[in-house]
Amino acid sequence: MIIARSAQELRNALDSKTGSVGFVPTMGALHIGHRTLIDAARRENDTVVVSIFVNPTQFLPGEDLSKYPRREEADFKICELSGVDVLFYPDVSTMYGRDEVRITAPDVRGYILEGASRPGHFDGVLTVVMKLFNLVRPTRAYFGKKDAQQLSLITQMVGNFFMDLTIVPMDTVRENDGLALSSRNVYLNPSERTEALKLSASLKRATKLVMQGTLESDAIKAQMLEILEPLEVEYVAIVNRAFESIGRVEIGNTIVLVAARVGSTRLIDNVWM
Repeated sequence: MIIARSAQELRNALDSKTGSVGFVPTMGALHIGHRTLIDAARRENDTVVVSIFVNPTQFLPGEDLSKYPRREEADFKICELSGVDVLFYPDVSTMYGRDEVRITAPDVRGYILEGASRPGHFDGVLTVVMKLFNLVRPTRAYFGKKDAQQLSLITQMVGNFFMDLTIVPMDTVRENDGLALSSRNVYLNPSERTEALKLSASLKRATKLVMQGTLESDAIKAQMLEILEPLEVEYVAIVNRAFESIGRVEIGNTIVLVAARVGSTRLIDNVWM
């Protein structure tokens, strides 16, 4: 595995490769969910590139940038054992200069749900992903469905800018008890982790209601909120794939989303229907 820390080192590493390139951008603290993305990239491409970069521009003031989990040695080993060909591990000075051009999120879809809770967050996400795509020049890039709004906006960006790559969405990976895997799960103490299961439990209730024929969004959200008590819920939303609120579930075109704080840790989860 080649470890590239600069743009030139990355280019030198990739210039020696031929065929398709699968790319998995991450912020490190790798877990089984990331392994699933890497494994898919390995199956479907000649070369696999993983990036690890904790992107400062997507963190708002007061968020957890300084304490975001960083496990360089473990992450490198996971990438090596997963068959990654090139690991891109830049620092901030490699990725950002002074007074530079920025990508901004759409005025509407970028400022609802996650964008409403974290205004400006998606500007930082789209900016760094655009930079990484231009550096790696992947054939396919792999993203988890757990960050559904992020996935939607990145897919839109690729289309809006006529970028020559395919975005591959991957299903959320969960613990045996249903908790969605997240690098931020390490913040949870044992009692908080138990409380965190209310997010996935609320989504299971939504799924069951739909299977039983209840399609009205308000009725589904009301029962989800009951399960989520007494968590600090930021939103429960039912949207179509374009992230437009809908009054009734549309099978094959619906995402049910939840965001809540468990202790001081903010968690998100969703289910696609």
